[in-house]
Amino acid sequence: MKTTNDLTIIVPVYNEQDNLARVQKELQAYIDIAKVPTQVLFVNDGSKDESQQMIEEICFSYSDFHYISFDKNYGLSAAIKAGFDHVETSLTGYIDADLQTAPKDFNLLLEHIEDYDLVTGVRAARKDSFVKNTSSKVANSIRRAFTKDGMDDTGCPLKIIKTDYAKRIPMFRGLHRFLPAMILLQKGTVKQVPVSHFERIAGTANFGLWNRLLGPLMDCFAYLWMKKKYINYRVGKQG
Repeated sequence: MKTTNDLTIIVPVYNEQDNLARVQKELQAYIDIAKVPTQVLFVNDGSKDESQQMIEEICFSYSDFHYISFDKNYGLSAAIKAGFDHVETSLTGYIDADLQTAPKDFNLLLEHIEDYDLVTGVRAARKDSFVKNTSSKVANSIRRAFTKDGMDDTGCPLKIIKTDYAKRIPMFRGLHRFLPAMILLQKGTVKQVPVSHFERIAGTANFGLWNRLLGPLMDCFAYLWMKKKYINYRVGKQG
């Protein structure tokens, strides 16, 4: 049974050995000031470096940190979906292991989660390169044209979702780009909140220009198919 007003933060990991010590430190610092009881779930997406060993050491040493590990690399969408499937708290958070967003900003999102079913960050004053910023803006424009979700920055890796909604999101490649749209398909409500953004200081980004433009366009067609076929239901009574 899910615990009321508890939060699990999903952290997808793929070859992030250079970031994980800082991830643990900053997430522990956030746990100490979080507005609700909080834990962390690493999802190791088939890393080929020392990430798994470091994750195990962290989880052995700190009781609020847990992990699941794939047998091979399946991609970001699979890692997020696996996290959704394993979360047992009432709230599910998401942050990237590159820490280009700040864990402390989860408290900004929590201020609104009582009234909305998903609260997502919007990266203010982004610290990415010109090429990355431009490609993200184009990708967001493409996605908004297809989904009509009204989101300015769906790629922001800082979100909180009510877990009941997160668990009803179907698995498909590219779902991480459509989390607000998938909540709206469930007749849920979404809100955007400005959050801080920082440069990546360690590790290597796993997506290039081609991924940010072609990938979202192809995924939009998958979303349109999903929207047409999506079945939305609610249980009225249970005995």
